[in-house]
Amino acid sequence: MYNGIGLTTPRGSGTNGYIQTNKFFVKPKAVPARADASYDGAGALPEGAVRKPNKDILEHDRKRQIQLRLLVLQETLADQGYTEDEIAEKLQETQKNLEAEAAAAAADVRSGAPPLPGKRF
Repeated sequence: MYNGIGLTTPRGSGTNGYIQTNKFFVKPKAVPARADASYDGAGALPEGAVRKPNKDILEHDRKRQIQLRLLVLQETLADQGYTEDEIAEKLQETQKNLEAEAAAAAADVRSGAPPLPGKRF
């Protein structure tokens, strides 16, 4: 035993008794008393703080929802027997309408108005 660490005797343990330090142990960082005052933006957010959503991710999600609706519409129109040209025309028209609705909803969110119920992407 060395400094109170390890086996008192290696006999019967199946080891030679050699003690190594754990090189992969990561000590937890000490949290300052006032985490919100010392937050510099480089580390983790202070407790209770909510990160603002990334605009690029929100824009991508909005476009993905529009494409999903268009795909569903395309499949239903194909099942109903429309021609390729009619389907393409209706898809373009619907895409313009959906993008206009999404832009209007984004403008309402930026202006601070609460979103309308039922209008969710």
